[in-house]
Amino acid sequence: MSQCTDPKSKKATPTTMHMLSAHVAGVLQYLSASPLLLLAVLPLISLLLVSVVLAAIKLAMSRRIRARPQDGNPAAPYRSVDSPELKTMMFEECDTIDKLWSRAVGLYATKKCLGTRELLSEEDEVQPNGKVFKKVILGEYKWQTYTDVDRRIVSLGQGLAALGQKPRNNVLMLAETRADWMVTAQTCFKFNYPLVTIYATLGEEAIAHGINESEATHVFTNAELLPKIKNVAGKIPKVQYIIYMDALNNKPAATEGFPAGIQILSMAQVEEMGTRAENANRPIQPPVPDDLAVIMYTSGSTGLPKGVMIAHRNLIGGMAGQCDRIPGLGPKDTYIGYLPLAHVLELSAEISCLAFGTPIGYSSPLTLSDQSSKIKRGSKGDASVLRPTLMAAVPVIMDRIYKTVMDKVNEGGKWKKAMFNVAYGYKLKLVENGSDTPLLNRSLFKPVRSILGGKIRMMLSGGAPLSATTQRFMNVCFCCPVLQGYGLTETCGAGTVTEVDDLTTGRVGAPLICNEIKLVDWDEGGYTTEDKPYPRGEIVLGGPNITMGYYKNPQQTAEDFREEGGNRWFYTGDIGEFHPDGCLKIIDRKKDLVKLQAGEYVSLGKVEAALKNNSLVDNICVYASSDQHYAIALVVPNHKHLKNLSAKMELKTDQWEELCNDPDLEKEVLKVLHKVAKEAKLERFEIPQKLRLCSESWTPDTGLVTDAFKLKRKNLQSHYSQDIARLYGS
Repeated sequence: MSQCTDPKSKKATPTTMHMLSAHVAGVLQYLSASPLLLLAVLPLISLLLVSVVLAAIKLAMSRRIRARPQDGNPAAPYRSVDSPELKTMMFEECDTIDKLWSRAVGLYATKKCLGTRELLSEEDEVQPNGKVFKKVILGEYKWQTYTDVDRRIVSLGQGLAALGQKPRNNVLMLAETRADWMVTAQTCFKFNYPLVTIYATLGEEAIAHGINESEATHVFTNAELLPKIKNVAGKIPKVQYIIYMDALNNKPAATEGFPAGIQILSMAQVEEMGTRAENANRPIQPPVPDDLAVIMYTSGSTGLPKGVMIAHRNLIGGMAGQCDRIPGLGPKDTYIGYLPLAHVLELSAEISCLAFGTPIGYSSPLTLSDQSSKIKRGSKGDASVLRPTLMAAVPVIMDRIYKTVMDKVNEGGKWKKAMFNVAYGYKLKLVENGSDTPLLNRSLFKPVRSILGGKIRMMLSGGAPLSATTQRFMNVCFCCPVLQGYGLTETCGAGTVTEVDDLTTGRVGAPLICNEIKLVDWDEGGYTTEDKPYPRGEIVLGGPNITMGYYKNPQQTAEDFREEGGNRWFYTGDIGEFHPDGCLKIIDRKKDLVKLQAGEYVSLGKVEAALKNNSLVDNICVYASSDQHYAIALVVPNHKHLKNLSAKMELKTDQWEELCNDPDLEKEVLKVLHKVAKEAKLERFEIPQKLRLCSESWTPDTGLVTDAFKLKRKNLQSHYSQDIARLYGS
C-alpha cells in the first residue's frame, strides 16, 4: 500500500510522483548539453512538470485533517474542520422543501427537469431454460421543464384538496421510481401533505401495516401495482382513494374488483380536477420547518417496517451536508434516477439535484445499461442514451458491474487479458498517488466507461459497505471518484461522505458539515474510545438531520434517539473507528456480531465482505449460532462460473437445481472460499466450515433482501431453516 492510502503512516515511502520527479530531473540534466533538443522537447517536459505538481497537490489534499474531536478527547464529538458550526440549510432563504422547489423554478424555469424514455416496443423472449423474459426497445428521453412540472404540482395538489385531502394529513406512496413519483412528492411538500413512503417490493402484510398505521385516506401507486393493492384492499378500511400513475406500456389499468368504498382514479384525472375553476384557486397552507415532510417506512430487514418521521428541517439539513461534498453540482450535470425513491439516499439525491438545476432522467435496474436483463439485444440501455454525469449506486450494483467487466476481460484471450491487466496495474498505482492516465482513459478504458454512458464524473455509493477492490475498479475503469457515504433513514441519509480528493479506500469519510459524530464504548463487543491505534465504539450521530423518531412507536424512539447535552442523538448500532485525519471506518455492527460456543465473536458482515467479490459468488449470507462452534454460509453462486467449475469436475449434469444440490460441488466451492478467506486474513473461527448453494436468486421480490439489496437475515434464516439444520447436523 502506498503512503497516501494509509492515514496512520507518517513515514514517507517511494511513490509514483517521487519516481517521476527523479526521471524529469535526470532528463533535464541530460538535455542541458543540447539546447536545441531541449527546446524541442520543452512542451513535453512542461506537461510532465504540471503532472508532478498536480499529483503533489492531490497527495497533500488527500492527507489533510478533515475532522477533529471538539476538545481533543477521542470520546468527544467529531466535527468537520470546514464548518465548526453545524450547517442547517442549503440556501439561507429556503428552510422548507417547497421553498427549495420554488427557488429552482424561478432560476431554471425553461430548463430540462424530469425525463422519461418512450417505450417503442415490448416482446416476450423465451430463454433456453424455458423461462420467459420481457424485453423492451426504448426511444429517446422526453423532457418536462421546471415550469411544466410546477404546473402539474399545483394542479395535482388542488385536485387532492378537492378530493378532501387536508394539510398535515398523510398521503401514502407505494410506487416504483419514475417522474410521476417525484411530481407527487413535490406536490405533498408544497401543500403540506406528509408523504408516507413504502417500498414497492414489500409483502402484503407490510403494505397493509404501513397503510393502516399511517391512516392515509389517499394512496398513490402505479398501474402495475394495482393488483398488489387489490389483494389487501379488504384490510385497509380507511383508504378512500387510490390514485394510479399510467402504465409505462400504456396498457389499461386493472381498476375492477376493489371494495365499493374505494374510488380508483388516474393521476391525470386528479390533475384535471385541480384545473377546474371551482378548485384552482383554493388557498395553499405551506409547511413550516418543523412540519412533517416524510414518514419513510424502512425496508423491514429485521421485521415489520418502522416509519421514520422526517421534518422539513431534517431533510434540508441533511441535504446541506451532502451537497457540500459534490463540487460543481448544477445545470451542466445530468443525474440518472433508478434506485427506489422510497429509500432516503435516492430521495435526498434527487431533491438536491432539482434544487441545483440538475435534470433527472429516469431508469430502472432492469433497463440501466445495454446489457440489462430487460433491454432487447442490440438496443440501447438508459445510460447509453442519457449519458449521465452523476449517479448513486448501492454496492451490489457496482459489484455486478465489476464482475461483468472482469468476466469479459478473462474471455478476451491471453493477449487482451495481459494488456488489460498491465494497463490496469499501471493506472492503479498512479491513481493511488494522485495521478491519472489521459491516453488510457480515451483508449483502453473508453469501452468500459461507455457501459454507463461514458460521461460519469462522480458516483455516490451508500446503503452498505463498498469493498476496496470494487471502489478501485470504478476509479480506474470509469475514470471518476467514488464517494462512499454513511447514513441512515433516521439521519436523512446524511452522516459522512468521502471527499473527492480523498485517495483512500475502505472508509466512509469525515462527518458532514450538518452533523457531528461521536463514538460510545460498547463493552460487550470489546470496543472503547481508549483502544489503540484508533478510538472505537458505537457510532452516534447528532445534528439538524436527526429525525423526529418512529411513527407511533415511542418505545423504540426512546431506545434509539436521545437528548443529551442540548443536542439530539441517534444511536446507530454500527461500530466504527476514527482515523487521525478525522475519517470514519465502519468495522462492525452490533446485530451482526455473534458469539460462538467457545466465546469467539464472528462479525457476519465482515466475513461476507471478504468473500463476496469472488467470481463464484453472486450473493452470500453468513450464519452463526451461539450454541455452535463454527459459522456456515448460504451462497447464491454465479451461473457461469459454477457451471465452468462443474465442467472441470466432469459432473454428469448441467441442470441448475441439480448442480446446487451436488455435495461434491458444495465442497469444491467451500475450498475456493477457504482460500479467499485466508488471503483476506480472516481468523480460523470466522471462516464458514460448511455451505449451501442456493439456486434461487435473492431479489427484493423474494423478500430475502431489501430494495437496497441488504440481507434480510431473519427471512433468510427462516427460508433456509432446513438447510441450516442440515449443515449443523441436526
